[in-house]
Amino acid sequence: MFCAAAVRGLPEVRPGDDLVALLLEALSSGGCELAPLHDADVVVFTSKAVSKAEGRLVRLDDVTPSPFATTWAAANAKDPRQVEVVLREARRIVRMDRGVLIAETHHGVICANAGVDASNAPSTGTVMLLPQDPDASARALRCDLTRRAGVDVTVLISDTFGRPWRTGQTNVAIGASGIAAVHRYDGHVDPIGYTLKATEIAVADELAAAAELVMGKLDRVPVAIARGAAYTHLAEDDPDPGAAALVRAPGTDMFR
Repeated sequence: MFCAAAVRGLPEVRPGDDLVALLLEALSSGGCELAPLHDADVVVFTSKAVSKAEGRLVRLDDVTPSPFATTWAAANAKDPRQVEVVLREARRIVRMDRGVLIAETHHGVICANAGVDASNAPSTGTVMLLPQDPDASARALRCDLTRRAGVDVTVLISDTFGRPWRTGQTNVAIGASGIAAVHRYDGHVDPIGYTLKATEIAVADELAAAAELVMGKLDRVPVAIARGAAYTHLAEDDPDPGAAALVRAPGTDMFR
């Protein structure tokens, strides 16, 4: 049976903090009804928690905006310093329209503001960047959890993204370790005999979204655990493309 639960009791994460130690302490203190961890559990860390621990923070007072950032910010009632940070984090600007800045990050994901965010930042006047390499961060967290907790878990790093064809945001996986992030059904035959040709389920994204439901958006809960999910669990020595497998290749992107 699938279930998910928030892990409560973690303190505000600060640069240099040991996320695994904070998680294990919260679990041992009764912060989650799914404690202790089991093999194949999915541990979902918010990207903000990982970014804070990795020191991916920028003080806006330290940023000098470019003329382009200043002009666009003035026309759209934005902070030019934050616009400048977004431009620095972007590999490519996809669209700048009606005060919305959509960018492709250096990781290859396309999202609002290149993932630069002031919400849930540690202080006013500070913005957070996405982790430098979310898949590498997920692998490191998984390895540390396996070593210190004695269980083989999957780790996801989640962030909140909008969707071009749907209203509202949902959490997706921007980092992953221990999971085949996409489950492909091509070649499978459905109950009436039809052979599937294009169905690919973003399992890691679905698990990240489920975790957000129990973490809440304003509760400052940085970790959740999901158990009983049907997914392909990868051993530590298996090839593991991580969440990079969810990034659509330019050649298959009809909107690029």
